[in-house]
Amino acid sequence: VAFVVCRSLEGLKTFSYLEELILDNNLLGNDLLLPRLPHLHTLTLNKNQISFQRNTCKMSNEFYVSAKLKYVKYKLENLLDHLAEVVPSLQYLSLLGNIACPNELVCKEKDEDDYQRYRYFVLHKLTNLKFLDTRKVTRREREEALVRGAFMKVVKPK
Repeated sequence: VAFVVCRSLEGLKTFSYLEELILDNNLLGNDLLLPRLPHLHTLTLNKNQISFQRNTCKMSNEFYVSAKLKYVKYKLENLLDHLAEVVPSLQYLSLLGNIACPNELVCKEKDEDDYQRYRYFVLHKLTNLKFLDTRKVTRREREEALVRGAFMKVVKPK
């Protein structure tokens, strides 16, 4: 279902045995609602409109107050909690090309540390993942996600 400018995923509920779902290059955002797909193991949402915050890129002189951090965390957590609930067999997830996946492809102000924090947080919420984006989940990442993943933030004051 890539490149079809999807805004809604109604109708997917009839495919309850779906194992792979490619939703790249659409207009799907943080309000993404999937039906329960217990057999889905692969989900790609590359180049959609999934973000942590309203802005597409942080200004280098912007500072982050606790209320803003709560808002950012809330949006990410909602999406990840929803995925954990409706796709319990998920092993491969890719969010490349979205603001939610902080890397230099999306925002020049993001670096590898931002991306690693994002990985820890996602792995903390989606513990069955074997691959995230383009990389295999390592044992070390899984351990770090267990211990510190809940506290990882993608935002980075400069």
